[in-house]
Amino acid sequence: MSMYIESVGCCAPGLEGWAQSQPVLRGERAYVPTQMPSHPPQRLPANERRRSPLAVRLAFAVAEDALSASTLQPDDLATVFASSDGDTHIVHRLCLALAQPQRVVSPTDFHNSVHNSAAGYWSIAAGAKLTSTSLSARHASFAAGLLEAGALVQAENRDCLLVAFDVRPPETLLAGCGIDQTAAFALILTPRRHPGSLAALHVQTLARVAETRLEEPALEELRRSNPAARALPLLVHLARRESATVLLDGAGGHGLQLELQAP
Repeated sequence: MSMYIESVGCCAPGLEGWAQSQPVLRGERAYVPTQMPSHPPQRLPANERRRSPLAVRLAFAVAEDALSASTLQPDDLATVFASSDGDTHIVHRLCLALAQPQRVVSPTDFHNSVHNSAAGYWSIAAGAKLTSTSLSARHASFAAGLLEAGALVQAENRDCLLVAFDVRPPETLLAGCGIDQTAAFALILTPRRHPGSLAALHVQTLARVAETRLEEPALEELRRSNPAARALPLLVHLARRESATVLLDGAGGHGLQLELQAP
C-alpha cells in the first residue's frame, strides 16, 4: 500500500505536540519525560467535554494536534482509532462498583465503557459521517491501525485520520496490561501528495519481524512502554525529514515493513 503522510499529532511524557517534539526526536534537544497536562477536547460541546474520560481526551489531543497542521477538514476524514486496552480506569471503576452489594454503576462510566467511545465523541465534535473503525491488537495496535487506515486510503480513495492511544492503567490492572506510560500519536494519511505532505509511505506485510528500535534509551523505553508509542521510530525519521525503513511487529504472526520516502 502506498500513501502520503499529511501531518502528525503527539502526546506523551516529554513530547507535547508535534511542533515541540520534533527537536527532541531529531536529537537537537534532550528527551526529558515530564508530567502530562490535562487535555480538554477543544472541539467538543461543553456537555460532552465534561463527560469525556481520560482516554477520549488523550485521543482528542493528538487528533486536534494533527489537524492543526493540516489543510484538511475533520468531516472529510475517514477515521481509525487503535487502542490496546481502551480506558482501563473506567473498567476498574465498573468492576469495583459491581463488587459492591448495591452494584451502583455510574451512568457516565457505563456510557463511556465501549471500545469505540473515542470514535463516538469524535463524530460529534467533527460532524464526521464517513467510515470509522475502532480496533485493538494488544502491542501491535498501532501496526493494525496503520494497516486498516492504509486499506481505507487505498480502497475508498479517502483521506484518513489514524489515532493510536493508550492510558496507563490503575495499579490494580498494571501488571496485566503492561502499559507503563500514557501516550498517543496520530497521522493524517492521504492517497495523493498535498503541498504540505511530509513524506510518502509504502506499507508491506511480512512474516514476523524484529521491530526497529530507538538509539536514545529513554525514548526506547517509551516506545516499549505503550502500544501507541510503537509509532516513534517512524516519527523520528519524519522529524529528521529522511527516508528510512521501519519494521513493526504485527498481529497474527505478521509484521509490517514501512518505507518512508522524504520529499
